[in-house]
Amino acid sequence: MEEKPLRQLFLLMLLAAAACLTSCENNETAKQQPIPPVKIQAPAPSKDPIEIGFSMDTLEEERWYKDRDLFKQAAENLGANVRVMAANGNDALQVLQAETLIDQGVDLLVVVPHNAEATAAIVHKAHLAGIKVISYDRLIRNADIDFYVSFDNEQVGELQAKAISSIVPKGKYVYIGGAETDNNAHLFKKGVFNVLQPSIDQGDITIIYDAWSKNWDPENAYKHMKQALEANAGEIDAVIAANDATAGGAIQALEEAGLAGEIPVAGQDADLAAVKRIVDGTQTMTVYKPISILAEEVAELAVKLAAGEDIGVKETVNNGKSHVPFLLLPPIAVDANNIDETIILDGFHAREDVYRK
Repeated sequence: MEEKPLRQLFLLMLLAAAACLTSCENNETAKQQPIPPVKIQAPAPSKDPIEIGFSMDTLEEERWYKDRDLFKQAAENLGANVRVMAANGNDALQVLQAETLIDQGVDLLVVVPHNAEATAAIVHKAHLAGIKVISYDRLIRNADIDFYVSFDNEQVGELQAKAISSIVPKGKYVYIGGAETDNNAHLFKKGVFNVLQPSIDQGDITIIYDAWSKNWDPENAYKHMKQALEANAGEIDAVIAANDATAGGAIQALEEAGLAGEIPVAGQDADLAAVKRIVDGTQTMTVYKPISILAEEVAELAVKLAAGEDIGVKETVNNGKSHVPFLLLPPIAVDANNIDETIILDGFHAREDVYRK
C-alpha cells in the first residue's frame, strides 16, 4: 500500500530535476547569445563657412559693379560668404569700413584701394587681428600685403599707345590720366610712355597736354580736354585717356567742339558706354580686362589663404615696403573689328546692348 506514494514522490522529483535542467540550459543558451554592439554615430564637426570682407573704393563706375557681383558669386561657389562695403572714393571711410569688417571677425580681407598709400593702415590693422589681406586689381603701397592680383597694367597702357600711334604716328597728343593716388594710374601712364617715348624723342609725337583726373572723375577729364582744346586752338591729333570714364569726359568736350569721331581716342575697361562709342565711331579702342577671371582667381586665393594653405607663387613685386607675391593677368585690346570675338563672346556685354541704338 505504501509503494504508490513512493512512486509518485519519485516521479515528482524527476519532473523537478528535468525542469531545473531545462531552465539552466535556457539560461546558458541566453548567456551564449552575442549582443550586437550599439553603434553611436558621432555628430559631424560643424565647419563655419569662410567669411571674406570685400572693401571697395567705389561703386560709382559700371566696372566695379561687375567686380563686386562676380567676386561674390565666385567666392560663394567655393562655400565662402562675402561682406561688401564701398567707400565711394573716400579714404577715411574706406579705412573705417575695413575696421568694421575686421571687428566683425572676417577671416580674410580683400581690398580695392582708393588711395594706394592711405590703405596701408588697413593692412596694419588687419594683421594685428591676424587677418590676411589681398590687394585686388590695385596695389596697396608701403604695406606688408599678403597677395596682389591684377592685370598687367603697364601692358594696358602699351596696348592703348600702340593702337593710337599706329593710326597717328606723328602729331600732337593729349594724355588724360586717372587719379594720381591710384597706383594703377601710374602704371597705365608708364605703359603709354614706354611706347610713345621713342617717337617723342625723335620729335614725331608731342605731348601738348598731360594731367591727372582727381578720383577718376569724368567731369575732371572733360575740363582737362576743354583746356587742351582752348590752349591749342583745337589742333589736337590724338587723345589717350586712362580709362573709359575719363575717355567719355574727353569725348564730351570733343563733341562740343565738333571734333568727336575726328580725333582718335583710347580708353580702357570695356565699359558698355565706351563699347557703344566704338560702334558709333567716337572712341577708337578700349582695353578689355576679363574681370570674371580676376574675380575667380582672387576668390580661390582668398579661400586658400584663409584656410592656411600654401599658394606656391614665387613671383613678387615691390610695393615700397615688401616684396609681395603677385599674379598678373593679360589684357586684350578691343576695337570695332574684334568686339564680337572678345567682349560679346565672353558674355561681358550682351550683343543687343552693344549694338542697340
